[in-house]
Amino acid sequence: MPYLIGALLALGVALFAALVGLDRDRAFYATVLIVVASYYDLFAAMAGSRPALVAETLVFAAFLALAVAGFRWSLWLVAAGLAAHGLFDGLRGGLIDNPGVPLWWPAFCASYDVVAAACLVWLLVRRSRVRASAA
Repeated sequence: MPYLIGALLALGVALFAALVGLDRDRAFYATVLIVVASYYDLFAAMAGSRPALVAETLVFAAFLALAVAGFRWSLWLVAAGLAAHGLFDGLRGGLIDNPGVPLWWPAFCASYDVVAAACLVWLLVRRSRVRASAA
């Protein structure tokens, strides 16, 4: 169920962003990547686990750097970052002991991230086709 809810929520957010024009701004999906990557720090802080917070902050810093690079140079980096975070959601439990993470969260977050990445890829491909046909 967490996979389905995460996927549907990501699709809903992407559709809403497209309808109101939020996804026209380069910052939208980069900000999404920053936010989804920060939740594990929140969970570590809520659990009061300093070792988890340090480890999660190092991982967060990598995704933050990818979001900034993607914002500045190519949104394809942001799409790759979202997809990579989705994959990392599946692996991180074996790498980082974070007692604050709800049991359902990695599945929810993984599906959200992968669907958000797919939506951004679709948007980028669509934009490039529109530009190509206009030229």
